[in-house]
Amino acid sequence: MREGLIPAVLGTVVSASGATLLKSKYKLVGTGVLGFGLAHLILGAIDLVEHR
Repeated sequence: MREGLIPAVLGTVVSASGATLLKSKYKLVGTGVLGFGLAHLILGAIDLVEHR
């Protein structure tokens, strides 16, 4: 399995969860979850590009 694939997929799932939380009454929690998800997504993408 390619290095960085798991964080990228996990970041996608967490970002989607955070985006759905933004539409509920938990906007602050949704913002935090979305931020963590985007961070995982970016770091996973960096690993995928570096370790080709």
